[in-house]
Amino acid sequence: MTPQLDRYRVLFPDWYDERAEAEAEDKGWLQGVRVELADGGRYPVHFYDPVRLAQDLAKEAKWGGTCVAEPGLIVVSAVTRDGIRKAVDQLLLTDYFTHLRDENFVARNPHPSEGGTRHAADAHTESQQTVAT
Repeated sequence: MTPQLDRYRVLFPDWYDERAEAEAEDKGWLQGVRVELADGGRYPVHFYDPVRLAQDLAKEAKWGGTCVAEPGLIVVSAVTRDGIRKAVDQLLLTDYFTHLRDENFVARNPHPSEGGTRHAADAHTESQQTVAT
């Protein structure tokens, strides 16, 4: 698969350095990442590896839970920069990000209860029309 780096940027947290990357790989999860597409859309995502996901599911089940779910949850074989970039490359091919809420759209277009006039469904429709191919 050819990298799609001209179509997005992965924005890691400010504190994410080599040590934090090693820790994330060891722990099997990383939160606080954003994917910014060429059209300016910015999507918060969370990365888990299969082992950590299974551990979290077992912990949930112990307390009566039945699932592990997060908006933007992406399971990768290893939580590393390379693994994350390869996953984003693959997900761009399936238009995965059009199903998430663009945090820039939400910031620019508040909910009607906050004085805004647009609805979340508008964000999904607009992002589908503007994603570069």
